[in-house]
Amino acid sequence: MRYVLALDQGTTSSRAILFDENGAPKTVAQREFRQIFPQPGWVEHDAKEILATQRAVAREAVRVADLSLKDLMAVGIANQRETTIVWDRQSGEPIANAIVWQDRRTAPQCEELKQVGAESLVRERTGLVLDPYFSGTKIAWLLDNVPGARGRAERGELAFGTVDTWLTWHLTGNRTHVTDVSNASRTLLFNIHMNDWDEELLGLLRVPRAILPDVHLSSHAFGMLPKGELGEPIVIGGIAGDQQAATFGQGCHKAGMAKNTYGTGCFMLLHTGDKVIRSQSGLLSTSCAQTTEAREFALEGSVFVGGAVVQWLRDGLEFFKSSSEVERLAAEVLDCGDVYLVPAFTGLGSPYWDPHARGAIVGLTRGTTKAHIARAALESIAFQSAELLEAMQKDSNQQLSELRVDGGAAANDLLMQFQADLLGVPVARPKVLETTALGAAYLAGLTVDLWKSREELASHWQLDRRFEPSMSRDEAAARMARWREAVARSRGWAKP
Repeated sequence: MRYVLALDQGTTSSRAILFDENGAPKTVAQREFRQIFPQPGWVEHDAKEILATQRAVAREAVRVADLSLKDLMAVGIANQRETTIVWDRQSGEPIANAIVWQDRRTAPQCEELKQVGAESLVRERTGLVLDPYFSGTKIAWLLDNVPGARGRAERGELAFGTVDTWLTWHLTGNRTHVTDVSNASRTLLFNIHMNDWDEELLGLLRVPRAILPDVHLSSHAFGMLPKGELGEPIVIGGIAGDQQAATFGQGCHKAGMAKNTYGTGCFMLLHTGDKVIRSQSGLLSTSCAQTTEAREFALEGSVFVGGAVVQWLRDGLEFFKSSSEVERLAAEVLDCGDVYLVPAFTGLGSPYWDPHARGAIVGLTRGTTKAHIARAALESIAFQSAELLEAMQKDSNQQLSELRVDGGAAANDLLMQFQADLLGVPVARPKVLETTALGAAYLAGLTVDLWKSREELASHWQLDRRFEPSMSRDEAAARMARWREAVARSRGWAKP
């Protein structure tokens, strides 16, 4: 049996999963790392801690598997996207903490760019909206706020990367400065029609070309891990941003197929083939993971706080000790008791793009219990995702026949059933929920010819459970309308 090691570097933890040639997971290792909140709306990570935890779990997954290293064919990387790291090319030391995708500190810069009419150019070239979510304004903020950084960047002394680039730089040991199309497409700096950095956007966002990595297809020999990392030299054969990796791992290779990942946030992607569909409904156009020169695109909806709302109940409100307990607590009540929780802790993503929204719980009475709030929290994940699907169907003029789901919270039956009820389409949960890591493994395996084609990969997909809608469409519409009322009350709260 031959294997591929997937490094799944997420927002709250680093994981490594070893997959066999049938696409089945053999070993998993995981470590959480610190979330740093210097002030309201700011979210940071220690880039060296990300590297240390990812390196540790990679070694653990290989050690526990007890396999011959000659059977380990390649390494694939999937990563939290948009999170921005700038480091010194000589020492490899970051010049500051990583600014996480959830961070809102560059909202004023985004507003200034909108006021000078830059949004239409950005949308046309990148498929994105002007929002603090993306990397471009984060890079400019670091160069402007770390003493001496801008001059050093212009002299070529600094390097920028999303997390995949940071990991590859250090794990290869030879300063390989690379990324893939899917990660580059999330920076506000990459022209998705040309598959290259855009000089006009670099000027607009004040980002020196010298700090940017080389961009390759997602299935590509990016560099070698030296023998000292895992015991034998191994090629990094695949890189993709986590959501594009999950789309690939779910076998959504054709136009009209869609998946939703329930992780820290929720991310729904609808494959649109070789066409860039410009959304009229607050969605993004983005590059898919690419294995050939033929370009592929998706419509994407981004929910900033999905599973993270359960973490907040656990850590912030101390409702329970383990996130897995939320389903049992929520099931203690038959419904939410007309309580709605809008988890806009760092603003709202698609379709609102409101960096000034903040979290709200509405409808509280003396009869409200922890169970009602837990249920409202779970339902908020489904409500936000349902808004994405509505927007997608409107933009693409396509009615979805099913939604494939993955990510940690997809294991929650109560949530998946409620999601199917709201959408009115079946929700299909695969046997392997770790499709982000699986997608990275597949991309790497294609590079080393462990797998020959996408058709072969798609044949590995197996259904675990299909959730059929049971709620009337009238009731679902009424619940969605009530949700939108709650969202309206959360919007614009943090405006200065």
